[in-house]
Amino acid sequence: MTAEIINIGDELLIGQVINTNGSWMAEQLRLSGIDTQRITIIPDEKESILLSLREAVERSDVIMLTGGLGPTRDDITKDALAGFFNCGMVESNEVLDDIRRLFSQNRWTISALNARQALVPESCIPIRNNNGTAPGMWFEKDGKCIVSMPGVPFEMKPMLTDQVIPMILGKYKTGALIHKTIHTIGVPESKLAEMLESWEDRLPGNMKLAYLPQPGMVRLRLSASGIEREAVEKQIEEQIKLLLGYLPDQIFAYNEDTLPLILGRMLLERKQTVATAESCTGGYLAHLITSVPGSSGYYLGSMVAYSNRVKKNLLGVDGHLLENFGAVSRETVVSMAENARIKFGADFSIATSGIAGPDGGTPDKPVGTTWIAVASDKACVAKHFLFGNHRERNIHKTALFGLNMLRRLLLNI
Repeated sequence: MTAEIINIGDELLIGQVINTNGSWMAEQLRLSGIDTQRITIIPDEKESILLSLREAVERSDVIMLTGGLGPTRDDITKDALAGFFNCGMVESNEVLDDIRRLFSQNRWTISALNARQALVPESCIPIRNNNGTAPGMWFEKDGKCIVSMPGVPFEMKPMLTDQVIPMILGKYKTGALIHKTIHTIGVPESKLAEMLESWEDRLPGNMKLAYLPQPGMVRLRLSASGIEREAVEKQIEEQIKLLLGYLPDQIFAYNEDTLPLILGRMLLERKQTVATAESCTGGYLAHLITSVPGSSGYYLGSMVAYSNRVKKNLLGVDGHLLENFGAVSRETVVSMAENARIKFGADFSIATSGIAGPDGGTPDKPVGTTWIAVASDKACVAKHFLFGNHRERNIHKTALFGLNMLRRLLLNI
């Protein structure tokens, strides 16, 4: 089955409210085996709603609308739907009882505007709203399903998961649509595509691959469809086993897992700890590590040694190293990592030093020049990178590559 989502609201178009509904709904539909083909944002205008509906029913099996179901004059979705299905409005006793119950619980007085929300197009099946006054509405036309829900996420989300999706699955056979996201690091998108060309060419006909690049990483989304979920899942796992042969070192996580989360699990399993010494990342590395719940079980702390004076006086970097080699050098970053590990009493440490930009570069060390070191009680590994001239991207990539260097050290790769 294919679906289309229409999110209604001027506030979405002017940027006053971010459209989180669309992405969340698409994810829930995907988990139910329904492929979302399009997400559209339209204004609170009757003609826009009618035009979007006419186009959507030509393309998709399931059309979902959110927004415009409140009690005020700018909430016109219900009237537009009545016009689209060429029907009148009737009062739903069930919806009116729900509104009375909600107002009674909160000791509110029902106004005429609130009572009007019990009016629904006569060709719809009302969908009860357990968290608000605006009911959802289920319509069917020419084998297509059209569902309208409130735009308030607190009301829409339980309505979709608890009522609408079960109704769809009870009426239609959706089959299986499965996506698996494979996270890779250290290889740019174009190079990755070259490495995977022969594997991608041999993918089964019911599978497709998408490249989703971001600074320092590329996510591969492998999608497959079929009749039986278990068979499709097995098919995807077989392809991932083959993929690992092409990318034995670059794949670090799947689906919702992140690099900080994976690294945290590894340290917890080993009952080992890590500390950080940061210059160019300015604490961002520590932020990524501590974004994981439970990171206090393995992360000891950080020293943000941004200036040379702090590197020397607090972190213990030898002044001769700073003088002779500079802050952005193998010698300095190794000293930062080794001293941080000892000072914090950690099993491992990560240190960063670089020229994030946009200023500060020289012919020998242009903007983007970065050194990262990872230390243990046995050795210290340092690597040089040249990231580019975008400051925020440089900081982000430096932190990610530092985490990945520690991951590789733990795995002995």
